[in-house]
Amino acid sequence: MEYKDYYKILGVSKKASAQEIKKSYRKLALKYHPDKNPGNKQAEEKFKELSEANEVLSDPEKRKKYDTLGSDWKQYEAQGANHGGFDFSQWAQQRGGGSRSGSGYYSTEEDFETSGFSDFFEQIFGGGFRGRSPDEFPRASRKGRDYEGKLTISLKDAYLGSETIITLDDEKIKINIPAGVTDGQVLRVKGKGGKGTKGAESGNLFLYVTVAKDPRYERKENDLYTEIKVPLYTVMLGGQMEIDSLKGNYAINIPRETQNGKVLRMKGLGMPVYGQKTKYGDLYLKIIIEIPQHLTEEERELFRKLAAIRSSS
Repeated sequence: MEYKDYYKILGVSKKASAQEIKKSYRKLALKYHPDKNPGNKQAEEKFKELSEANEVLSDPEKRKKYDTLGSDWKQYEAQGANHGGFDFSQWAQQRGGGSRSGSGYYSTEEDFETSGFSDFFEQIFGGGFRGRSPDEFPRASRKGRDYEGKLTISLKDAYLGSETIITLDDEKIKINIPAGVTDGQVLRVKGKGGKGTKGAESGNLFLYVTVAKDPRYERKENDLYTEIKVPLYTVMLGGQMEIDSLKGNYAINIPRETQNGKVLRMKGLGMPVYGQKTKYGDLYLKIIIEIPQHLTEEERELFRKLAAIRSSS
């Protein structure tokens, strides 16, 4: 029987917290999910391994039993035994992990539907019950499973905050999207995951947010960057012009003799800071000088005079 190193599978240390385990599982599960890797058997097997590891390490009782097995396993190795020499069924009965009498072991229905789990898992955590109806055993209450999904929004929705309706298990759920949400951020919708058993609370719904690229603005954390075209006469003489920002229309001052490519900082016109309603990033405007076209003969003559003045000075 092959020993499964669940900590190694999830890429965490044996001292990892429940939150670290959950975070690592979600990241890897998203990477190897069958929907993202259609027809990839290796990814499918990896996803099964990750699910099995999470099933054990996210459950305090299972993790405790597994850690106890780990210490016993080292003793067997120290005595020179190979993996095949470890009597898993004897260990399970000694530790109360799946004895046929059912003493000290309670399971939910999901634990009996473990055809996707390895023999190692079933031998330690449920192999003794293989093939028997779950109704023959008492069931413990168990929190519902967490669900995961994706949500794509526009930059303006991320700026203003918005609401959207999704349908999950024939239920319409209103999702509140807070202002300032960032690309890749995870939103938790409490209680909208799988149903719990025997009165236990439902799981949660986790939505991975994608903020779509905007044709006008580039976002860097809470700051926004864009370009504005300014007429040649305005940059030479200075003056005001109106810009359209996500916060609304604003009149800005263009200093005289502003150089092409110069960047102006507009304080507080960037993205709202997530969770801080009164704080905003900045908006950075790159000046692009707009050269006049279709000049009249009179305008050309004025430019010739200006050029002559500049060359003689």
